[in-house]
Amino acid sequence: MRDDQRPVRQRRVFHIPGYDPIHPRRYRELYRTEGAKQAEIGGYEIAVKAAQSEDTFRWAVKTRIDGVETVARIDVLVWSDIVRKSMAQTIPATYWQLLRTAWIYIATGTLRRLMWMRKGPVIAALYPVFMLLGQLLIAIVLGLYLGGWAEAGVLWFQRLFGLTDGFFFALFGWIGFALKCAILLGMVLTLLHWFKSKDSRLYAYYLMHDYAFSAGKWGATPPELQARMDLFAETIAAALSSDVDEVLVVGHSSGAHLAIAVVADLIREGRVPTDGPRLALLTLGQVVPMVSFLPDARELRRDLAFLAGQDRVAWVDVSAPGDGCSFALCDPVAVTGVTPPGKKWPLILSASFTQTLKPETWRKLRWRFFRLHFQYLCAFDQPKDYDYFQITAGPVSLAERYRGRAPSKSRIDVPASKYTSLAP
Repeated sequence: MRDDQRPVRQRRVFHIPGYDPIHPRRYRELYRTEGAKQAEIGGYEIAVKAAQSEDTFRWAVKTRIDGVETVARIDVLVWSDIVRKSMAQTIPATYWQLLRTAWIYIATGTLRRLMWMRKGPVIAALYPVFMLLGQLLIAIVLGLYLGGWAEAGVLWFQRLFGLTDGFFFALFGWIGFALKCAILLGMVLTLLHWFKSKDSRLYAYYLMHDYAFSAGKWGATPPELQARMDLFAETIAAALSSDVDEVLVVGHSSGAHLAIAVVADLIREGRVPTDGPRLALLTLGQVVPMVSFLPDARELRRDLAFLAGQDRVAWVDVSAPGDGCSFALCDPVAVTGVTPPGKKWPLILSASFTQTLKPETWRKLRWRFFRLHFQYLCAFDQPKDYDYFQITAGPVSLAERYRGRAPSKSRIDVPASKYTSLAP
């Protein structure tokens, strides 16, 4: 195993994004633009260029920091096509997802237990439920209002021509009722389609699909995604047998629990050579409890317990209370209730947006919840010991960078999950 204190000259980075339908090209462009900003603030040099890969999306980075040149290759797990496929749902199917997902989280007691820790991500989870139900209610109320007027118009026409006896009375009654129902149905369909067309701003359908995807297997990983993760693990294993100084796996958002699973499998399967590159894990803005608290997430709970007790991989978890879409400063192992004897990881750190961003930047971003959720991958005005670009492309390994660093005093490490069983 390489010495952590030696400067990192070559690094392989493997980024696992969260539930995102957009092609990973966006991550390269984000890295390029934000990296340039961070380098200007930090007084170092960084250059980003595209690179070729058959199984991943890749780019290359070269930095010069404190006189040391480092070259990194960053590979992104491509599963945006799986996300888009899961989002290709009709409006009725989305409302069925709403009912099913709500039932899973409520009936298992998971929703209540998640609220014990952080209300922000739970509110984010409830947002699409109330937003979609609100859209349906608006459409129904408006449809009933307009349909009522149409029905009243038919009855007025009936009285105007004196068609109030026997057959005509029943006929116009049915015509008015049928017209009312038709307008109600048409208004509901029209308004719901209109609301869906505006979802790039409302995020109701996107978030609903996200939570439905995570809960669809009651916490187990969908087979199609697992196959993609296994292929990605093969690429990481090959890097661990190469002549680089560090292999860093990064999981962001819901990609954090995927990264945990991939790294745990690599160690268990003996694919981490003792004399090879140092392997490290960085989880950012994680939402692990949304999955690990579900009844069938036994494999994830096993992976959490395994990684927490091993000494082969340095695992650092970074979040910020200002990020309302993550379980900020929640130790994913401890809150899941699977803490092993002699627990070593993860090291829980705060990106502390209110301190690392200038007041004007914070005012600009604080209500842009989705943008804040990506701040871990962006430049900070006043970075402390968290600089995403130095971590992924700088000369200091993750283990050495945070050696001796105390965990955040505000971390939450009280067991909260009802389900703690592990896969064999």
